[in-house]
Amino acid sequence: MEQRKHWWNGKWGRAARRDVYLRIDGDTWHVEQRAGGAEGVSHFYEYETEEDAYDRVRALLVGPFDWRELSRPPQ
Repeated sequence: MEQRKHWWNGKWGRAARRDVYLRIDGDTWHVEQRAGGAEGVSHFYEYETEEDAYDRVRALLVGPFDWRELSRPPQ
């Protein structure tokens, strides 16, 4: 699985941090919505097309946070 994009809401700490990841594995696109950092809770979505996956990402990035796209996958 290859990570293509990562967005972060700019907040630190388990209660405030939110992340959204866009990944691809073969012909399947994966979107992960994570709350609470590395040990938080994730929701996963699978799509057949990149466009559908980006539609989900755009929907997840709506809200009160100042979302930032991170240029590299987290280490």
